[in-house]
Amino acid sequence: MNLESPKVTVGKSPEDIFSFLSQVKNFEALMPENISKFQLIDEDTFLFALAGMPEITLKKKEVIAPNKIVLGAAGGKIDFSLVGNITDNGDNSSEVQLEFSGDFNPMMAMMIKGPIKKFIETLVTSIPKAI
Repeated sequence: MNLESPKVTVGKSPEDIFSFLSQVKNFEALMPENISKFQLIDEDTFLFALAGMPEITLKKKEVIAPNKIVLGAAGGKIDFSLVGNITDNGDNSSEVQLEFSGDFNPMMAMMIKGPIKKFIETLVTSIPKAI
């Protein structure tokens, strides 16, 4: 299953956005209001839970400065990734898009598609306010 967030324009350079997103502790500022837990495990890993959902642990897997950050599942039964793509628009402006991909059975995919799509949209639309 592959999902993409809308592209969001941010009035910051790609380097500024990359610097913000590469510090996983900053993801707490991007989380939706229904977050019930956020815990920094180390400088590359954090755990979070949304109300009514299981805890999810994400770890920084790959960084390509200043255009791409890949977070992936750290442990757990499901393997997935969350990729942040940053594009330079010039004039100290950038475009950010999040991509979620995971290998789920059809029943699981049907159940989680809506909540995950809403989650990545919340994350990406929170970036301009948080930086």
